[in-house]
Amino acid sequence: MRNNTVLNLMSVLLLGGLVSQAFAADKPNIILVMADDQGWGDMAYNGHPVVKTPNFDAAAAAGLRFDRFYAAAPVCSPTRASVMTGRHPNRMGVFKWGYPMRPQETTIAEALKTAGYTTSHFGKWHLGSVRNNSPAHPGRNGFDEWFSAPNFYDNDAVMSRRGKAVQTKGESSMLAIDAALEWIRSEKDGEQPLFAVVWFGSPHSPHRAAEEDRMLYDDQPKNMQHFLGEVTGMDRAFGKLRNALGDLGIRDNTILWYCSDNGALPKVGSTGGHRGNKGKVYEGGLLVPAILEWPARIPKPRTTKMRSSTCDIYPTLLEIVGAKVKNQAPLDGVSLVSLIDGDVEERSRPMGFWDYTTRGISTPSATWMADLLKAQVAGGDLEPHESSQKAAELPNPKYPMDEFPGHAAWIDGDWKLHRITDKKGTVKWELYDLATDAAEKTDSAAREKSRVEQMRKGLDAWLRSVTRSLNGEDYAAN
Repeated sequence: MRNNTVLNLMSVLLLGGLVSQAFAADKPNIILVMADDQGWGDMAYNGHPVVKTPNFDAAAAAGLRFDRFYAAAPVCSPTRASVMTGRHPNRMGVFKWGYPMRPQETTIAEALKTAGYTTSHFGKWHLGSVRNNSPAHPGRNGFDEWFSAPNFYDNDAVMSRRGKAVQTKGESSMLAIDAALEWIRSEKDGEQPLFAVVWFGSPHSPHRAAEEDRMLYDDQPKNMQHFLGEVTGMDRAFGKLRNALGDLGIRDNTILWYCSDNGALPKVGSTGGHRGNKGKVYEGGLLVPAILEWPARIPKPRTTKMRSSTCDIYPTLLEIVGAKVKNQAPLDGVSLVSLIDGDVEERSRPMGFWDYTTRGISTPSATWMADLLKAQVAGGDLEPHESSQKAAELPNPKYPMDEFPGHAAWIDGDWKLHRITDKKGTVKWELYDLATDAAEKTDSAAREKSRVEQMRKGLDAWLRSVTRSLNGEDYAAN
């Protein structure tokens, strides 16, 4: 009897161990891909009359297509900070392009490492210097492997491989994908699930498409040939990644999530008819294409009109893998797991935006990386940019709690309230019903005074919360 009990107990323990191992093995690989300046309308599947994006179109037709997906900010670095943290970028002082992310923040890479993931970053970083002594490079933010540029990068770019400058040759988007695939192939048979961030440098200006991509648009004006060619270059690289995941036998249980970092470029980009463009808090500056593929959990194609944003990526992935962050700072994103599973089509809480009035920090990637390569070839090295050296510093004096300069907005359901502050500090309010006025042409503030007042309270409370984070209050518990 005693022997049977022991055997049964051993069986239970063994079975439990096997179940535990199987659960760990079932954690999905995760790949986040992001464009640099691709607008909502710069996709064939979103109605662009000229651009050729067959691989993006195929992904949109196979997975979960987001038709109302927002960048957290209308410019690049802030949105990238939102992906890393699930928080509005102003909470960590990433107001505009070139601002480094504070080392005090918990990144998605750091969070996923607690759940057993091995992590990597390829391509544009733009959240701090990628030099060896930088407190803000990818390696200091949870990435085991990184092959990165300080800003957008062009064809034949010099990249930083864990702080070492490397001269490359080839089309820029393919450079990042090839580096990512090399890492994926080397790690796919290991015990750890994979997390890769692949951030393209296209279609950021200046536009220099590979000839095979440019020639597809010979009938277009010269500037459009290169812009559209860069979009198609991203498409080719994305297609190579998708196909490789299948060839490697890991596509079914890999989350492949694509989006852009801000709305369309003026003159060459397409907002799909939405108001404004890059740099504006109107829909044209915030709405971006987004696609999520995960065949194991999204077996049939779907389209969602639920409003969601880059802030939602962090909490969604943490819920999927079961990661818990100690002393988690306030999040602005919400988990989209219920949306992925098809259980909900309504956002659980409003979204806030705040384009703070200040200038960006110049980050001339090509020049900086050429200088680094020259120094390292000569046996030396270079210190990071001053802004990155000060990345951990908190504001002194603190930002006031009753002044919110710039252009802020609050989206609650289909209603969008704008708070616009001019140079004299005068605040103007605008209200739009996005359900019937997606182009934000008809201001409803005058006839919807009670709605404006109600939404103002929500926006004001959120702006105060963001300012408390900006002043460093979130780090007191850490």
